[in-house]
Amino acid sequence: MSTAMTFGQKQFIPTPPDKGSFPLDHEGICKKTMVRYMKCLINNNSNNSLCRDEAKEYLACRMENNLMAKEDWNNLGFQENKEER
Repeated sequence: MSTAMTFGQKQFIPTPPDKGSFPLDHEGICKKTMVRYMKCLINNNSNNSLCRDEAKEYLACRMENNLMAKEDWNNLGFQENKEER
C-alpha cells in the first residue's frame, strides 16, 4: 500500500497560509491587470523587481473589489511615498 510509512519518516502536517485564503477572481474583474503583470514577468525573465508597478496595480484592484483584505502598502513590500530613482 502507498499509505504505509517508513520508521523515522516525518509525517507532513500542512499549515494554512499566514494571511489565510482569499477568493478567486471568478468574474475576471482584475484579469486585465493580472495579464499585464504576467506579460511583464515574461518580458523581464521573471524579474519581479522590474514589474513592481504592475504588481501594485493588480493588488490594488484585488483590494478595491474585495478579493483580498485591504492591507497597508508597507505590509505588502511597497513604500507609499517612494521617490523615483
